[in-house]
Amino acid sequence: MSALSSPVAQLHELAQAHGSTSPPLRQLVASGLDRLPLPGGGQTLARWRMLGEVAALDLALAKLFEGHTDALAILAELAGPPAEAGSLWGTWCAEPPDARLEMRSTGGARVRLSGRKAWCSGASELDHAVVSGWTADGQPWLAAVALQQAGVQVTREGWPAVGMARSGSVDVLFDGAQALPVGAPGDYLSRPGFWQGGAGIAACWFGGAVGIARALRSRCGERSDAHRLAHLGAVDAALRAARALLRETADWIDAHPRENAQARAMILRLAVEQAAQQVLAHAGRALGAGPLCRDAQLASAVADLPIYLRQSHAERDLETLGRLRLDEEEGWMP
Repeated sequence: MSALSSPVAQLHELAQAHGSTSPPLRQLVASGLDRLPLPGGGQTLARWRMLGEVAALDLALAKLFEGHTDALAILAELAGPPAEAGSLWGTWCAEPPDARLEMRSTGGARVRLSGRKAWCSGASELDHAVVSGWTADGQPWLAAVALQQAGVQVTREGWPAVGMARSGSVDVLFDGAQALPVGAPGDYLSRPGFWQGGAGIAACWFGGAVGIARALRSRCGERSDAHRLAHLGAVDAALRAARALLRETADWIDAHPRENAQARAMILRLAVEQAAQQVLAHAGRALGAGPLCRDAQLASAVADLPIYLRQSHAERDLETLGRLRLDEEEGWMP
């Protein structure tokens, strides 16, 4: 990914101004850094570059930033209600079997939400969210909901883990909360942006790996031994291969903005996940306990990245990709 663009340079200036802490999501939004190019609009790589740079800085912040920018993209694609300037949004569309929302029509333009929503990142600091739910006849639907209203309760439940703890991904309870439908039932999964957005999550994983790689590189100098340099070389090879695939996938999405990007997104996610796992392994062996225990930013990244990577579905995604490959061209030779 090329030389720093103005928004990325602005991000780094904000980070430097905050010193040992990352700038909050609200400051990124107030600075206009959330106004990313939409997926498939011709600048997908620029979008991913910003997601990656935020993740390299702070993975928990990236989780909120990615959810916010994904919500803006969904609203734009499905002609949802416009987001007010400066408002903070989340995208809460996880569907575990024990936490589902029911959407009931009010007979007008609004719906009412009832039930539990799990893994609601940033729930205590966001203003609105795009949430997935189900109609009475079992159809999936999206809604935009204001969080500061009666009928919305942000709990402290749902995230006892240490990794990604600062993302605040807790359960939220809805009891007749009013919301506006977004799109038509079924649009969330059928729209082109679903897999385009899913591919963009790989940019966050990649950025998290880059942040760890930068910490390793900064500790490699003229006195580094052969073992540490070998680990840096392995990290470099893994990241460059993943970077090439990020570029290739972004170019394909921009050239085919209305086509189903599932196979491309899954290949990218699986490849970036593998590269990130390699970076974690090599950086840990190269650096040893000292930096991992005494560098707060590095320690957070090493704890957060494995949790974030589990947004991948591991062997289930590999199986799905294998089935897709049986039905499509091989595409392996350069």
